[in-house]
Amino acid sequence: MIARAYTVAFQGIEARLVEVQCAITAGLPAFSIVGLPDKAVSESRERVRSALTALSIALPSRRITVNLSPADIQKEGSHFDLPIALALLAAIGALPADAVAASVALGEMSLDGRLIPITGALPAALTAAENGLRLICPAACGAEAAWVDAAQVIAPEGLVDCINHFAGRCVLPPATPGEVAPETDMPDLRDVKGQERARRALEIAAAGRHHLLMVGAPGSGKSMLAARISGILPPLSPSEALETSMIHSLAGILKDGGISRQRPFRAPHHTASMAAIVGGGRNAGPGEISLAHNGVLFLDELPEFSRPVLETLRQPIETGEVIVARANAHIRYPCRFLLIAAANPCRCGQLFDADKTCNRAPLCGQDYMGRISGPLMDRFDLRIEVPPVTPDMLASNLTGEDSATVAQRVSRARAIQAERFAENDRCHVNADAEGALLDEICHPDAAGKALLDKAVERFGLSARGYHRILRVARSIADLDECECVQAHHLAEAIAFRLPDQRG
Repeated sequence: MIARAYTVAFQGIEARLVEVQCAITAGLPAFSIVGLPDKAVSESRERVRSALTALSIALPSRRITVNLSPADIQKEGSHFDLPIALALLAAIGALPADAVAASVALGEMSLDGRLIPITGALPAALTAAENGLRLICPAACGAEAAWVDAAQVIAPEGLVDCINHFAGRCVLPPATPGEVAPETDMPDLRDVKGQERARRALEIAAAGRHHLLMVGAPGSGKSMLAARISGILPPLSPSEALETSMIHSLAGILKDGGISRQRPFRAPHHTASMAAIVGGGRNAGPGEISLAHNGVLFLDELPEFSRPVLETLRQPIETGEVIVARANAHIRYPCRFLLIAAANPCRCGQLFDADKTCNRAPLCGQDYMGRISGPLMDRFDLRIEVPPVTPDMLASNLTGEDSATVAQRVSRARAIQAERFAENDRCHVNADAEGALLDEICHPDAAGKALLDKAVERFGLSARGYHRILRVARSIADLDECECVQAHHLAEAIAFRLPDQRG
């Protein structure tokens, strides 16, 4: 007799259905797993054998063969323990084979049969729903997987609970979704003294998802400003929250099965490796750019990142996805993020202060900022200088607008864009617009066209720079709730594109 259960193999955020076949045949006693398993999957037979022994279930003295189909896909991870155990129990007649075959199961088992939490329960639930199957997963993962309404999710504490459920002795209730994680107290723009130009740049960046580079002396407030952009971004839509949570589920960073509507904010250190930033490593997992999907990626001390890491960002910024290539697979992760970068103007950071700068100025600034290639620099829609804040301004009681006020304007601008791109699946914000669509939505008036042509001729803008100025101008017009892109919108966009580059 051949019994079947189902599980999944992860390829990026996609969970591919895997059939677990178990056959018990005559021959010398043996327990083998075939179908391209990795080391963790091959070790499942020892964990399964020990767990069944702990439950006083004896395996027959015959040859046991478990096949993982399709056999040409690499099977990785300890979550194959539970489906192998269920298929084996169905093969020996301890569980009804039809009930086991109607389930997608995943979970690591301890030696006494307890189920240990695993990553990827949310994308596994989506695959189960697409195939009309129920999902069996550890209790700790049930709240996460239950967000997929189309799939029934059963979350036992251990193998014995699973056996009793299938046998009808103690039927487990379906798992319920976790709570929507409340927004934590986020830093407020009210705390920022001065820096009106930088605050305006943050607002425009948030409105149209435009990448922003801030250059300024140490202590001028670049990191402080970047940390406050989360407070002015609109919350994730339900579809965005589910898509982002699928990536976080694979990375194992969802807490208590809760899904957050707050946009992710990732700030990796400049010593991070390429695999940590773009994805890869032993299991080709998602990197920081994918964990920041639909949110913010903040790169502090941008020139200190290694050159290869910075150059790998160029294509994901344009395409909104990254492909992690391996010998036997090409794994695709989405990565539509808002890039906020900060940098000192030179190594000592005092290039703009004649009294403090080193004797290598201005060459030190050119060498330091030269670590950022021209093609990468060209992808920043907004570039600003963040000057030091004076003592008088720090001591002043004057405060700017708070995050809630700015967030309302950003939310209205995003609502305008949502209506504009309602019929377009590829565009969600102004930063996504290109080609004929960009010409349609961002057609400047005569004065604006003349101003833009003069800027192109004067500064030698590339085609990418030309189009990015149009996109930024469209977002500025949306913040003003203006249907037409006017000359002053373009003038502000050009000013942010071409800041004062002293040194």
